[in-house]
Amino acid sequence: DPRHLTRKVLAEFVKAGAAIFGVSRDNMVSHEKFKTNLELPFELIADTEEKLCHMFGVVKNKIMYGKKVKGIERSTFLIDADGVLRAEWRGIKVAGHVDEVLKAVKLLKKAV
Repeated sequence: DPRHLTRKVLAEFVKAGAAIFGVSRDNMVSHEKFKTNLELPFELIADTEEKLCHMFGVVKNKIMYGKKVKGIERSTFLIDADGVLRAEWRGIKVAGHVDEVLKAVKLLKKAV
């Protein structure tokens, strides 16, 4: 949940050398409203054609009101400066997630 990524926590990610981006299927108009309403301190990417969603395998069949629908599995991906996927978290739960990702970012920075 992006609301848990406060400016203070974001500063810790930046200090560790990370850049944060949110991705969803919504368009940029929707993103800008969402970003403004929640005062998000990071950029959002519009993947309206679901290219990134399919590339990262987060498109899943779900059951909603008894019908199969195509949904997105909330996930986090840690990609290094060379574009190599270093860690992934799928089907995430909010509690403790930001701290876990920050720890992984700091470990990656030490390993470089």
